[in-house]
Amino acid sequence: MGGKQDRNEAYGKPAKYDPSFRGPIRNRSCTDVICCVLFLLFILGYIVVGIVAWVYGDPRQVLYPRNSTGAYCGVGPNKDKPYLLYFNIFSCVLTANVITVAENGLQCPTPQVCVSSCPEDAWTVEVNQLSEKVGEVFYTANRNFCLPGVPWDMPVIQSLQQELCPGFLLPSTPALGRCVPFLNSTPPELPGISSNTSISQGISGLFDILNARDISVKIFEDFAQSWYWILTAVGHMMSTLFYPLVTFVLLLICIVYWAMTALYLATSGQPQYVLWAPNASLPSCGKVQMNTSCNPMAQPVNSSCPGLRCIFQSYSSTGLVQRSLFNLQIYVVLALFWTVNWVLALGQCVLAGAFASFYWAFQKPQDIPTFPLSSAFIRTLRYHTGSLAFGALILTLVQMARVILEYIDNKLRGSQNPMARCIMCCFKCCLWCLEKFIKFLNRNAYIMIAVYGKNFCVSAKNAFMLLMRNIVRVVVLDKVTDLLLLFGKLLVVGGVGVLSFFFFTGRIQGLGRHFENPALNYYWLPIMVSILGAYVIASGFFSVFGMCVDTLFLCFLEDLERNDGSADRPYYMSKTLLKILSKKNEALPGHKKRKK
Repeated sequence: MGGKQDRNEAYGKPAKYDPSFRGPIRNRSCTDVICCVLFLLFILGYIVVGIVAWVYGDPRQVLYPRNSTGAYCGVGPNKDKPYLLYFNIFSCVLTANVITVAENGLQCPTPQVCVSSCPEDAWTVEVNQLSEKVGEVFYTANRNFCLPGVPWDMPVIQSLQQELCPGFLLPSTPALGRCVPFLNSTPPELPGISSNTSISQGISGLFDILNARDISVKIFEDFAQSWYWILTAVGHMMSTLFYPLVTFVLLLICIVYWAMTALYLATSGQPQYVLWAPNASLPSCGKVQMNTSCNPMAQPVNSSCPGLRCIFQSYSSTGLVQRSLFNLQIYVVLALFWTVNWVLALGQCVLAGAFASFYWAFQKPQDIPTFPLSSAFIRTLRYHTGSLAFGALILTLVQMARVILEYIDNKLRGSQNPMARCIMCCFKCCLWCLEKFIKFLNRNAYIMIAVYGKNFCVSAKNAFMLLMRNIVRVVVLDKVTDLLLLFGKLLVVGGVGVLSFFFFTGRIQGLGRHFENPALNYYWLPIMVSILGAYVIASGFFSVFGMCVDTLFLCFLEDLERNDGSADRPYYMSKTLLKILSKKNEALPGHKKRKK
């Protein structure tokens, strides 16, 4: 008996009977004040970083394409020329992979010019046109695709040698503001390109990456046709999902603020231009210092080095903001994780406070306090912001460690041996398990904070000890309930997905004119949106039930330790719940032994 008692006391002493205890403590004080101050200072710094990014950033560098002179297409002097034409778009594919091109802002080592419309027909400079004038071959034929300032009387062969005018045109379509050739177009015979097969592959790969704008237009059309049906079995759930909607709005604010700050930070530097030539190894180019800074508005003219021009290289790293850009990006990523985890912690603690008020009301619903949700919300913000920030910070550090490990694994993936990959996999698995455990511990710690108003460490310890004293009940009761909630979520999402598939693909007949499925370009779009929306709504809805189950379960364990069901110390749980749990409790190992 002594050994059993020692094992029980190793996880703390059971809660004692307290006749004055009536649920969440009302007279409480602020907890984890230092972490609260640190969190508020961190948020203040986050706001300052956002202001700095707003002042120095320029999102136009991402939203609008630039020509070879660095001018934006579609704004300012080029307002009537919204599209960017590559003289030799195949150089984007033949000289580098698509990822490298995208990282360089979709810049390619070929002249680029802003145009009012993309070419509609295929065209190539013929041999007999090389001796003619630029104006005769390009301007009079309405081929306004040369760089600005090319004189009318310049020989065509000279304009081609200096890459001032394109040597060929392909029928193109706008994509992300760039003129991208059609897949079914027949490319002309071009010097310096091996075969038509490689050209077709290059067009196909670039088209898949850059054709997002046309797809987005069709997607918008599909939204306009199907938005009504996407929002159907939702309107009646809005009142039930009130607090998850609050959490969703707060999360949306955190993510949007982070995205805008990161965008402005990434575009805070000024573009830098350097000298470049396609054949820099030629003896005639030996006197030119390549990769030196230049002015894109004054393109260099050097007949001895063919193709010499001033091209975009990168964004400047000079200045305090630019030199600290990497550190600021790390800061905003850390801020994203911390704020998101804090918002989730706020929702859990508020719901726990409301459900605990329900459980510890002896006469239900007479003893339930008025507006328990709003009271729990105000109480949590007023007293426990620091405790929520503490728990969120611990989880954030683990998540940041996982992100860093994934980054290292991605960078070293090509050079790893099997042993290194095995070690990396073990590290990643350990961090994943650690994150899951911390989420579980934080969730129960927030319940204890909502009930007793103590700091994070004490609440986490008390919650862990309470669960360990009832480990069998945790496995048998709590986890079974979690599994049922998961099945419920999957059932809702799967049902919505199947129904959406049959409806938007027109496989449900006889619904009448008002329920006729709309004509869509991509029927998978509203299906995926419906599934995603159902998952988000089901997650929000079932998260309320999940938090309710966890809160009532911890309160139930405390109730069993505080009271014995007698007339002097009655249980707070309802008679129905007591009857159900009593039957479950009889099946637990060791129950008869405890009854003796």
